Amino acid sequence: MHKLLMFNDEKLLCRALTHRSYMNENPGEEGDNERLEFLGDAILNFISGEYLYRRHPEMGEDQMTRRRSALVDEKQLARFATEVGLDLRMRLGKGASRGGGSQNPNLLSSTFEAVIGAYYLDKNRDIEALRSLVEELFDAVPQEVMVTRSNKDTKNKFQEFAQANGATEPPKYVTELFGGAEHAPEFFSRVYVEGKFYGEGKGSSKKEAQKQAAEDALAKLKKRGLL
Repeated sequence: MHKLLMFNDEKLLCRALTHRSYMNENPGEEGDNERLEFLGDAILNFISGEYLYRRHPEMGEDQMTRRRSALVDEKQLARFATEVGLDLRMRLGKGASRGGGSQNPNLLSSTFEAVIGAYYLDKNRDIEALRSLVEELFDAVPQEVMVTRSNKDTKNKFQEFAQANGATEPPKYVTELFGGAEHAPEFFSRVYVEGKFYGEGKGSSKKEAQKQAAEDALAKLKKRGLL
């Protein structure tokens, strides 16, 4: 068993592994993992940012931002989830399980974030107890993969365009649930810069929808000869 799954409070781990589809079929359960997912997302952003700042003093802000996005994007977090065995432990509803939920990158990445948040709470909010385990996973990501993925980060490319053209605030993404099944939701996102609409996109997660919106914005800018 991976150390990230070694909890003092087994009920907390159980909640971190529980998707809302399981809750809907088992209403007597204490709760799903969505709040823990929120916490884990924030923690991973902090740890990955500090990790890159400390390990790569030669990197500038833009490069570190792209690398951080590559470390914590949906596909990479899904890989981490599989590495620690979450694909075998997620508590999913029957429909989600039949639909291949244990291999769904969105569900895997969300569960990984929830486990990170739960582990932090289980260790009395000691970030150091978590940091070494997360950094072991980061260290195992090949550098060539990091470079390739960070170069493809469309959200950061669009933000760089906005900053280069005088924007004083980062792009704002307005994202909402659009439809789809409970275990395979669809999200719709629009991106704005200082109130001006630039692009829109759909995806199986909020992150993917925002990425598609950034790609749409970049494509429109290129068509207008602005890139």
